[in-house]
Amino acid sequence: MSDANDAAVSSPRFAYTIDWGGIAPADAQALRAFWRREGALADDAQIDARLPQVVMHATSRDGEVAGVCTALATTHPRIGQPLYYWRTFVGKPWRSSPLVGMLLRKSCRVLEEHAAKNDFPCIGVLLELENARFKERGRKPVWANPRFVYIGRSERNLDLRVLYFDGAKLKSPQG
Repeated sequence: MSDANDAAVSSPRFAYTIDWGGIAPADAQALRAFWRREGALADDAQIDARLPQVVMHATSRDGEVAGVCTALATTHPRIGQPLYYWRTFVGKPWRSSPLVGMLLRKSCRVLEEHAAKNDFPCIGVLLELENARFKERGRKPVWANPRFVYIGRSERNLDLRVLYFDGAKLKSPQG
């Protein structure tokens, strides 16, 4: 994958736009409308806080935003190392499609490339599984693609998984 601001990566059902590192104004407006329309985020302050976290979004063949994923650098107490906390929201018409899995795979590659180019500010991706259907499909301790490892339950009693980036090193506790 090349620079984070390159054009959309297409597939038969969706086009994927990489937004990490700078979202185009027109895409930001489309995502605002999508989050409001779908009832995901309605408050301007929430939307303003989430927009800089957008890794990529997907549009349907007719150009409508179908899903968006975000990442936020965090240090989870169980890991004690910086990770990207990954979230996604998919519009109602596409929730039974493979869109979440595609966004997860594609955005993890974007985040890993970014981390590798920037001396690994985060060592991987943290995933908290809210989607029961997605969770039930992946009850193995280690998933194959992408390679997420089960690390236990979150404070909200949801499965937690981590994808560690190749080449990342553990940070010293002293910083």
